[in-house]
Formats: sequence, C-alpha cells, structure tokens
Amino acid sequence: MNYNILSYLIYGCITVYIIYWVGKAFYRNGRIFILRLFHQNQAMTDTTNNLLLMAYYLFNIGYAVIQFSFWEKVSDTATMIASIATKTSILVMILAVTHYFNILFIYFLSKKDHHLTTSKTVQL
Repeated sequence: MNYNILSYLIYGCITVYIIYWVGKAFYRNGRIFILRLFHQNQAMTDTTNNLLLMAYYLFNIGYAVIQFSFWEKVSDTATMIASIATKTSILVMILAVTHYFNILFIYFLSKKDHHLTTSKTVQL
C-alpha cells in the first residue's frame, strides 16, 4: 500500500474542508467590518468581500497544493497520521496569522478613515 497517496487524499479532503468552512465564516462575518469601512456602500462592500474570498481561496489552496511537493516518504500508519497532523496544523496556524493580520489591517484602516472623517468635519 502506498501511504503517500493515501496521505495526500486525506490531507486534501481535510484541507479543502477547513479552507472552505473558514472562508465562508470570514466572508459572512467580515462583511460588517468592510461595510463600515466603505460607509455603508453595499455594492463596494460586496465586490470587495467577493474579491477577498477569492484571494483567500487561491492563496490557501495554492499553499496546500505546494505542500505536496515537500512531503516526506510515509512508510506506516503512525508516520502518515503524524505527517497529516503536522501539515494540517501548519495550515491552520497560517490561517490564524493571516486572519489576525487582516483584522489589524482593517482596524488601522478604520482608524485612519475615522481620523480623516473627523478632521474634515472640524475643518468645515
């Protein structure tokens, strides 16, 4: 039995599920932040949110596919489980770091936008 192919299949299924589930959650829950950032402009918000979701899918699925080329030889079940767990945990860690970076970026954009809006009203 070729454990590498089985590992690829299991890792691929787990990865696609995690990426899809997390992407939908970010898409659904992040809309409100983008809507506020674009001053309730729904068309701009929906377009931006769709672009972010596509970029998210492409980035993470691309990363997952690249991981296949760095996979070590799997010779038994224990190595297969350890290898899948390691690759999956690295993916989840990258998702978390990317998510927190995006939240921080949106926070700074909203503060900058709030500062610009406040200074415009003061000048008027």
